[in-house]
Amino acid sequence: MQTKPIEAQNGKYRWTYEMSLFKNPTIFIATAKAIGIAVAITIFIIGLISLIADGFSADIFRFLGELTLILVGIFAVLLVLGYMLYAAIMGGYYIVDFTMDEKTVVLSQSAKQAKKAENIGIAAMIMGAITHNRGAVSAGYNSSIRSTSITEFSHVKKVVIDKKHSVIKLHTIGWDHVYADGADFDFAADWIRRHIPAEVEWVVKS
Repeated sequence: MQTKPIEAQNGKYRWTYEMSLFKNPTIFIATAKAIGIAVAITIFIIGLISLIADGFSADIFRFLGELTLILVGIFAVLLVLGYMLYAAIMGGYYIVDFTMDEKTVVLSQSAKQAKKAENIGIAAMIMGAITHNRGAVSAGYNSSIRSTSITEFSHVKKVVIDKKHSVIKLHTIGWDHVYADGADFDFAADWIRRHIPAEVEWVVKS
């Protein structure tokens, strides 16, 4: 839900969006995709090593199938539990302030939530260090420092418009999400389209 409509201030457009972490699945889906990619890469590496060492056999493919089911099951449970815990700590909402001009859109997590995210990141770093999990340490570090992100329109490679979930997805190196509702959503989408390179892929979800 948009709690503050778009306002023009000194050549910039500003607004605030408060998204329900339980009703809007955008963040959950993005997290699930990231975990899915990590699992796929892990399975691929293990499979490649196994094939090089032992060659093609029914046992190898059976092992890889069983390993895939086990990893998917474990990470699915961890994803759901971790997301529910994150949502509860955040009070059920993700609150972000947007500032947009002709060159960039800046996403800034609200100060109160940014502090909570920082604490979650620090906790993840500590747990990762205790369990010797470098991935957890890295993810925790990124969470503890990244409360603001800047997307330069000139670097955008793909845009996905999902009005049903009030989100405009911008892809540069990774994905950034711009949230807005109603007429403000249309305004933000139109503004972005007029300021990104003409050749950028533009996808509209029904």
